[in-house]
Amino acid sequence: MTMVWSDYRVCVTGGAGFLGRVVRKQLLERGVLPGSIIVPRRPEYDLTNERDVRRLYQRERPDVVLHLAAEVGGIGANMTNPGRFFYANMAMGLHLVEQARLAGIRKFVHVSTVCAYPKLTEVPFKEADLWNGYPEDTNAPYGIAKKALIVMLDAYHRQYGLNSAVVIPTNLYGPGDNFDPNTSHVIPALIRKFSQAQLNNEKHVVCWGTGRASREFLHVNDAAAGVILAAEIMEVPLPINLGTGREVSIADLAYAIARLCDYSGEIIWDSTKPDGQPRRCLNTAVATALLGWQANTPFIEGLTKTIAWWRSSQSL
Repeated sequence: MTMVWSDYRVCVTGGAGFLGRVVRKQLLERGVLPGSIIVPRRPEYDLTNERDVRRLYQRERPDVVLHLAAEVGGIGANMTNPGRFFYANMAMGLHLVEQARLAGIRKFVHVSTVCAYPKLTEVPFKEADLWNGYPEDTNAPYGIAKKALIVMLDAYHRQYGLNSAVVIPTNLYGPGDNFDPNTSHVIPALIRKFSQAQLNNEKHVVCWGTGRASREFLHVNDAAAGVILAAEIMEVPLPINLGTGREVSIADLAYAIARLCDYSGEIIWDSTKPDGQPRRCLNTAVATALLGWQANTPFIEGLTKTIAWWRSSQSL
């Protein structure tokens, strides 16, 4: 469908979160009216509860749903909360999609996860590789819950005609990220660790794993643009990778963040802690071909601005 955004009411689940805040900002820039963006909050709408989701759709009458909400964290959080992460993410998606069908939602956009890919996937990951094996053990419950919704959307499109889109962003970062030490991902965790070590003049910093695992990092602004383009262009839930195509080892990442935080002490690797998936890097040819999308934020520039945001937030 042609998207004239001023004509639509848009529900952004997770709209108060890291990615959601940027998506909302870009929606306004695209022409969505300020009063037409709906951000469900848990005290009023528990998205794991079917009745609450039905009430959300009936009361707010969205035309488009951008499903960004997730219960998620780094390796430690995934290992501590595997049951909760599976249930919460599966229940949210299940109810949001089914009630979208019943409510006649015009477009449903699902933001999936790179954790859905099999543990041993040839790099760079291609969308067809999603179905070639079991995810990495530490994040499998979360990854499988999010991957199951791709199957659900495909089934609903074929049987009920529900128009939908699916994007799979790689690891996100940027200003406004989650820096909670219990649930943050690797970039905010390292920024916090090295910033505090520099401030306290610590002689060494201990990091999880061997440092040999690799990841790919996408700036939140680029990810938000990909989500909105998918909403505008796609009607079939064909999975679409969003990434940079640049693979970075965790060791190189740690040394880069240490340098940018002006930390010159020793980095010690605790190999008793898990590395998680050995390698991650996405092939983004489908996103370029179907959406005309590519990442535009240089990595060191993005890291520098993220560190500056974190330090500024701590001085408020």
